[in-house]
Amino acid sequence: MEPVRAAFAVVARTALSTQAAATGFAAGGTARRRLRAAVAIFATAASVILLSGIAHAESAKPAVDVEAVYAEHCAVCHHPRRLGGIGPALLPGNLKRLRKKKAAAVIASGRAATQMEGFKDKLNPAQIQALVKLIYTPLAQVPDWTLADMEESHVIHTEAEDLPAEPKHGADPLNLFTVVETGDHHVTILDGDKMEPIWRFSSRFALHGGAKYSPDGRFVYLGSRDGWVSKYDLHSLQPVAEIRAGINTRNIAVSSDGKWVAVGNFLPHTIVILHAADLTPFRVIPVSIGKGKTSRVSAVYNAPPRQSFIAVLKDFKEVWELSYDPDADPVYPGFVHNYREGQVEGIAPEPQPFARRRIKLQDYMDDFFFDPDYIDIMGASRDGKGGSVYNLDARRKVSDLALDGMPHLGSGIVFPYKDSTVMATPHLREGAVSVIDMNSWKTVKKIKTLGPGFFMRSHKNTPYAWVDVFFGKDRDALHVIDKRTLEIVKTVRPKPGTTAAHVEFDRYGKYALVSVWDLDGALVIYDAQTLEEVKRIPMKKPVGKYNVWNKITYEAGTSH
Repeated sequence: MEPVRAAFAVVARTALSTQAAATGFAAGGTARRRLRAAVAIFATAASVILLSGIAHAESAKPAVDVEAVYAEHCAVCHHPRRLGGIGPALLPGNLKRLRKKKAAAVIASGRAATQMEGFKDKLNPAQIQALVKLIYTPLAQVPDWTLADMEESHVIHTEAEDLPAEPKHGADPLNLFTVVETGDHHVTILDGDKMEPIWRFSSRFALHGGAKYSPDGRFVYLGSRDGWVSKYDLHSLQPVAEIRAGINTRNIAVSSDGKWVAVGNFLPHTIVILHAADLTPFRVIPVSIGKGKTSRVSAVYNAPPRQSFIAVLKDFKEVWELSYDPDADPVYPGFVHNYREGQVEGIAPEPQPFARRRIKLQDYMDDFFFDPDYIDIMGASRDGKGGSVYNLDARRKVSDLALDGMPHLGSGIVFPYKDSTVMATPHLREGAVSVIDMNSWKTVKKIKTLGPGFFMRSHKNTPYAWVDVFFGKDRDALHVIDKRTLEIVKTVRPKPGTTAAHVEFDRYGKYALVSVWDLDGALVIYDAQTLEEVKRIPMKKPVGKYNVWNKITYEAGTSH
């Protein structure tokens, strides 16, 4: 109350001055002048009181305890120190493309196509602004993750000589499923013939759904968002090795020759190459273009016909190709004057394998899809109005794509339609599936759905493609589309009111497995021909399942 008392003292003094002034005006001025002066003086005094009161009220407001707000609402997904977990690291170096105003909107309303929910019903504007200020504040020291750190974390669970030559179970080793259950951080290995679990084990925290297999299907590799890469033997059903290859990891890929595992990191900004046999580190590749400029890795994928890994960068308008071909040509960072053997004149090349072959883009590529031959890459930016096609051999853009509504290209599928090959993809911001002719790059059809979708799957032995309605009031629905007519022929709701997503087929395309994304969830198994439910297996939020055969053969109806 002290500021208000002081204000009243000012008013008292002003009143005395006003009285004296009024007396003077009475002696030598008009009544109007006396009134005007008095009003002005009293208005000044009133303003002092009002402003003092406001200032006192503002100073009385409690300051936002932003650390407590972050700990309560953010730390579980983004790490107590903002280093990333299920969600990305929240540090200035990882937020280059996100302006502060947009960051506030994301905190308030969430972000499409991610697990980021909105907090406008839980946080007030001051708390949201405080969080924005926090995440753009550098840490006193951003932790690195060096080769020495990796080597120290490395664990061998089972020596190679102790692994059996044949499977120790009776299931078809090529018709197994790896099912990731994030509800209680477990993984289930499922017999794809009997549709029965044969092994369940605890996983690392924040496991990324995309399981990867060795070329023969014997080993499965799993990557977690907190940087751990784990290898399991599907013959003997036991862990083989583990290593922490980063602090915040995006995904992993396994080479077609079975020798390498590539790890794409959000933090630090690196690509890590591991020996697939025992997960020992081979090389750490900084994602840098010089002058202190670095980038996160959106994703890294194996490109079998090219014998290379393809890395798409989050903060640079570039795609990198890293060859593991033993006979790969050198990659020169600049112009080469003479290519004649023994007479090459150019800047010293990077060492093979895994020299960077850089493909420059006209826009960021946040989501992408490869053609079956891995010659063309289709891409789209989160903030863009359409898509583009780049030829990886020519290293240039070859076409535009009429794709709005933010297509989820990473979930696209390929199948024959009439006299051509088409690619179909759901949209993350629009209730539609776009079907693109892969010869002309023109849209063949846009199929209307009940809402935005996330996953789309099919199999060469079924005439149907399945797509979920991942967002909105109809998130419990999945559409079945006839690939011959591009028409929706059925809509199923495995558990009304609960999100249903991520279809995967068995090796033969006989069954379609659907996930009910709930702690009390399930795998719901449908006959792929009759489209009727045949079995239900209870599980703890099974976010993804991956069939060995479909993955190692790069089946056109599944993700790669």
